[in-house]
Amino acid sequence: MRSKSAKPAENLLDELQAALSHGTVARRVETLRRVTDLFVNNAVDYSDDHIRLFDDVFQCLIGQIETSARALLADRLAPMTAAPPKIIRTLALDEVIEVAGPVLTKSERLDEVTLIEIAHSRGQAHLKAISLRRVLSEALTDVLVTRGDEEVVQSTVKNPGAQLSEGSLTELVTRAERDDDLAGCIGLRPDLPRHHYLKLVAKASLSVRRKLEAAHPELADEVSSVVQEAAQRVRAAAMTRQIEMARALVKSLHDDGRLNEFQVATFAEQGKFDETNAGLAALAGVTVETAENMMIESRTEGVMLLAKVAGMSWPSVRAIIAMREKLSGGSQTDMLTLRNTYEALRSSTAQQVLRFHRMQQGGMPAGQ
Repeated sequence: MRSKSAKPAENLLDELQAALSHGTVARRVETLRRVTDLFVNNAVDYSDDHIRLFDDVFQCLIGQIETSARALLADRLAPMTAAPPKIIRTLALDEVIEVAGPVLTKSERLDEVTLIEIAHSRGQAHLKAISLRRVLSEALTDVLVTRGDEEVVQSTVKNPGAQLSEGSLTELVTRAERDDDLAGCIGLRPDLPRHHYLKLVAKASLSVRRKLEAAHPELADEVSSVVQEAAQRVRAAAMTRQIEMARALVKSLHDDGRLNEFQVATFAEQGKFDETNAGLAALAGVTVETAENMMIESRTEGVMLLAKVAGMSWPSVRAIIAMREKLSGGSQTDMLTLRNTYEALRSSTAQQVLRFHRMQQGGMPAGQ
């Protein structure tokens, strides 16, 4: 059965042909307005064939019209789930942001390939429009984070529908070390993995401390103490049920005598940060918090100190270091050099350094 809107659409063919063949720009614009009205008001009644017809008509009409008319068309078609896909792509690729913007932000008809193509090739205004979409895939946010300026990156991070890959999170946390506003945006995301959150807090605390100490050097010691206490409160608030369960599992294994270096290495190979950290703390006889501090430090010495006290063999230590590098996104270290360092490290020296850490933090050994 023919759609009730098919006849009006077909009745425009003569007018369209006249507008395209002999019409002025003004006539094209008026014809475009009538075609747009017809489509928008009756889109639910159109078949796929009719939508393809409108698609071809739109493509023909926008070739020589002014920017304002194209922008109006984009604004009207962008929210429509049944919008003709070819004209949506054409509008999205427009170099003028007033035309491309509404489609880049709102249109569900834009495919992922086109969005990524635009994100790679267009300027910051187009990237900002994309960052406001209801849903952003990891592949798309990777491009926005890599190519975007400060405004684009913050807009992306603030978008609750943006899916952030491990690589993007690593880059963002690194950037946040010198950008307090970005650090705040990242820290408010409920999906931020704990290992990134802890690194963010540690780095942000240092940044805040330096700024406060520079402004009030006579209060440096007092400021340092206040900032440290604040960081500890924030870290405690970051505990989740999942983390509590991970620590409970490790405690159960330890209490039953089933926790050993091979189990900890298995946790590390599976990328389980909290289980690895808790297991290493238990074997080294330190608090989970002490081990956590040493695990998120930028250098690997802390991990090796804990492992040496725990009596771990190098393969297990290597697994922990590899997990740590993968989660942090840091550059790969020279494992041969680290192995030589680890094997040369004396257990008594490691014990002495850990005692110093526990004295500084007032921590008791794990399990007490």
